[in-house]
Amino acid sequence: MIDTQLSPQRNVPDELATALFGGRAATFHHPWKRLFSSAPFSYQEGLAHEERIRLSYERLRLVNDVIDDPLAFARNPAALSAVHEWAGVVDAGMATCASIHYNLFLGSLLDHDHDDRDLTEYALMTRVGTFLCTELAHGNDAAHMETTCTFDRITGGFVLHTPRPEACKWMPNTSPVGGPKDAVVAARLLVDDRDLGVFLFLTPLHDAHGTPLPGIKIRQLPQTASSPVDHCATAFDRVQLPYTALLQGDHGRLTRDGRFTSSLGSSRKRFLRSIGRVTMGKLCMSAYSLGTTRHALTVAVRHAHNRYTSGMTSGHKVPLFAHRSHHAPLLEATATAYAATLLQRGMTQQWIDAADGDLEHCERLIAITKGWITWQARAIMTECRERCGAQGLILANGIAGQLAANEGTITAEGDNKVIWAKAAGEMLLGGFALKPVSEILPGQRSLEDTQYLQDLLADIERIWHERARARLRTGRAPSPLARWNATVTPALQLVDAHAHRLAGQALSDAAIHAGTAQTRQLLADLHRLFALRRIAAHSGDLLAQGRITADQVQQLPDVHDNVVASLEPHALTLVDGFDVPEKMLHSHPILQAADAADLVGA
Repeated sequence: MIDTQLSPQRNVPDELATALFGGRAATFHHPWKRLFSSAPFSYQEGLAHEERIRLSYERLRLVNDVIDDPLAFARNPAALSAVHEWAGVVDAGMATCASIHYNLFLGSLLDHDHDDRDLTEYALMTRVGTFLCTELAHGNDAAHMETTCTFDRITGGFVLHTPRPEACKWMPNTSPVGGPKDAVVAARLLVDDRDLGVFLFLTPLHDAHGTPLPGIKIRQLPQTASSPVDHCATAFDRVQLPYTALLQGDHGRLTRDGRFTSSLGSSRKRFLRSIGRVTMGKLCMSAYSLGTTRHALTVAVRHAHNRYTSGMTSGHKVPLFAHRSHHAPLLEATATAYAATLLQRGMTQQWIDAADGDLEHCERLIAITKGWITWQARAIMTECRERCGAQGLILANGIAGQLAANEGTITAEGDNKVIWAKAAGEMLLGGFALKPVSEILPGQRSLEDTQYLQDLLADIERIWHERARARLRTGRAPSPLARWNATVTPALQLVDAHAHRLAGQALSDAAIHAGTAQTRQLLADLHRLFALRRIAAHSGDLLAQGRITADQVQQLPDVHDNVVASLEPHALTLVDGFDVPEKMLHSHPILQAADAADLVGA
């Protein structure tokens, strides 16, 4: 562990930031840090809901102004991920609309045939793009959506229609607030009497003045507790679209005389290929949550060092952070934030590098990562809010509003529980390989050993895999649903265990490859803290399986506390590694000591 008497090295926060953000931080991250620290993005008090939505769109156009090539930007997973890591901190609504415009809308257009399509007005943002897939009656089962787009042999175009109220498109930002909009609409392609499955159709929603076009019905929904966005219900009454509205590719093409060809025989696979940008959207949601989480931790840890409270002797005051009950949960959260950031960074690179044969595996990992990170973000930001007391409730302090907005990431691009259940089923049916069991006896290993801790995380994974498989194979279940209901609880624990192991491995690898010895040791201790907390929660299972000794179970609380004590003097250095801009931090009242002095006329 770290010698707490060592004077901090000036370059350690920079090395930590390099470990988290990679060698191209100056390209992908620094421009957003500068932009979002500028005056137009400072928090504004007292705005009404619609005023805040309008402000989000104004800021969205400022974002677009600094992007050299919006089309290239939409094609770049690393760039898309990076903007989300910083945007959500300053404006959740802007971040949401940016994710929809650049990834779901522009990205979908670019992923399909587009050589003959003029995208200039979307690149210039004279028209904002949105994405309409989910329906009121069809969320995570969107493959069964009811909206239709029928090929019209007389006109050579299509007729877009909502067959019943429950089939309206649910919650996309389709109001005229922020300017006229066009949408990519998911609908069932009907040719004569054939249902060819779900495809995407480019659909103008408003005229140049923001008035809905004929046949398009838009109703703004009640305000949500999440990010301030113009959420709407949208329906289509036999809207005429041109032939060029259909987004085509190898997965599905329709000639002008109505002949359909596809490289995929399954309509479900064609649907998944059509909405392929949802996978990138999961990475964007993970990045969004990570940025707000790291920011909340930085605020909470700095506040805990600045705020003094009673010590253990009369008249003696100490920083809040001096108390173990205060700093231990924040250090545990910091370890998780490091592991989660490195996991997301690795998943983004895997998505960039993925070949066609790797896509299914990669998509599953990204879904698991999205669920795990957005849930961890909720827990960490809740902890930060509580550690900041009443000041944590003030929106201008950058925690409470971001915590509420994070709820949207848990639901967006696939509800976490649903996408984890899908991943669990795939892992149980062969889409997963367990790590080999270590042949070294537990009694010969130490809880100080990083590899032993990683092996124990793999053992937890194996335990839940065996339980879930045993449940799945039971012959007593009266129906397939009953069998899955018996299986799903340990199966979801398997997914959680898998995410923890991958995150732990990412943090362990970063510790090995970091620059100086002190930085490597800090990251190694963060890994120990991350892993020990998880191992302690499953120590009974590990002991029963012979993967840990009774003595080691007894040692776990002391080993955990020792790591916390080792990291406590370096907490500010660790959150400095999150590289949150000072200008952004100084805008929060909680970190401005002068505010209280002003009240008493000092």
